[in-house]
Amino acid sequence: MRVVIELRPSPELISAAADSVAGISASAITGEVPGFSVDPGYAPVAIPSGVPEVADTSRGDNGSHLVRGEIPDGDPAARAAVAGTPGVVGIFADPVIEPVLTCGDTGPVGTWKEIAGLLGRDELTAAGLTGEGVAVAVLDTGINAAAVQRVSGATIAIDASRSWNPAGVTGKAGEFPVDHGTMCAFDALIAAPRATFLDIPLLQSTRSGGSRMDGLLSDALAAFAHLRTVLTAQPEDRRSLVISNSWGSFAPQWDFPVGDPGNYSDNPDHPFNIIVASLDAAGADILFAAGNCGRDCPDGRCTYPDRPITGANSHPAVLSVGGVDTGRQRIGYSSQGPGRLSDQKPDLCSYSHFLGSTAFGAGVPDTGTSTACPVLAGVVAAFRTRWSATEVPPARLRELLRSTAADRAGTGFDYDYGYGIAEPRALLAELRKVAARA
Repeated sequence: MRVVIELRPSPELISAAADSVAGISASAITGEVPGFSVDPGYAPVAIPSGVPEVADTSRGDNGSHLVRGEIPDGDPAARAAVAGTPGVVGIFADPVIEPVLTCGDTGPVGTWKEIAGLLGRDELTAAGLTGEGVAVAVLDTGINAAAVQRVSGATIAIDASRSWNPAGVTGKAGEFPVDHGTMCAFDALIAAPRATFLDIPLLQSTRSGGSRMDGLLSDALAAFAHLRTVLTAQPEDRRSLVISNSWGSFAPQWDFPVGDPGNYSDNPDHPFNIIVASLDAAGADILFAAGNCGRDCPDGRCTYPDRPITGANSHPAVLSVGGVDTGRQRIGYSSQGPGRLSDQKPDLCSYSHFLGSTAFGAGVPDTGTSTACPVLAGVVAAFRTRWSATEVPPARLRELLRSTAADRAGTGFDYDYGYGIAEPRALLAELRKVAARA
């Protein structure tokens, strides 16, 4: 079974490395761990300490590091031997992650230009909210910038220097084959036409037997560690990084059971959930698709018997995004709450199932909560043009997005729409009021 293990390097190793394990191989950090076969191609990932949301206080201030590898399937004794090795803090699931495609087989409802109108893009542009200077990281299959530009008629800015490839993935930022990631970038561009995109081809599979559009959570962990360095390199008073994630874990068989300390789906102390909380605390706006496991039309991969918004897709420090069509009706495949890490999920809905990028062919809509997520990520990026994460922290912006949303059920929150459909015009009016009172 593929896992990540968390280790605290020995003082001798830290001392030899001048107080840093950067550049030290996974095998050097791991040493001899009986029953664990280390993946030498996976660079160790530092886990931050001191995150308020993290319940586990066993991680010291010196920090701990993750390495990836294999332990024998179905062998509790072998797992216990790994866990009992000095320096090992924990063993965690490394589930397969896959793009949030759609099971919907209906044609497009509206066009991306109608979506621009529903989002109030003209009003946002008039207010100077175009995403200029804001970094939008799209963690997906990679972006084809030429295809985005051909359909949108607008230039898409790709920052190759801050983009990142998982180990073993070749290809240049902005030059990947047209696929799911191209769709996501196009959809984020609708509300934020001047944003700068970071291309993170997370779902380019490097695992044996993987499909062409899946990956491993450990690669997402390494991507988020990279994005932490991107964020902290920005001036603290002008930080703005929006992270769009249209993927998730659909199947419990790839995970440790709920209640197991190595579980991902329900465990806030899984290292990936910790690093998500860390990035939020540092000032990143993190969005995840709620998933396509809605009761009316669930994706065929959905095998959780209930509460299908799992792991980081349900994290309290992210915006979990459901999907509606241009008629403002929930799309049947959009996952309903409650979430597993946070009960009140999804947070909001945004638009999907419209004719947009044509990434999957002429006349084929941009679909799924895969589309709704980057559409809303573009809205967040537009607002970050004027209001940095220092001025309006991510948690506060989430509150404002919820409070200004169009409540579909009249209850303030429901498991179908969350707090409602995101309303950029109402958010702009509210932020202007806040600025006037300051």
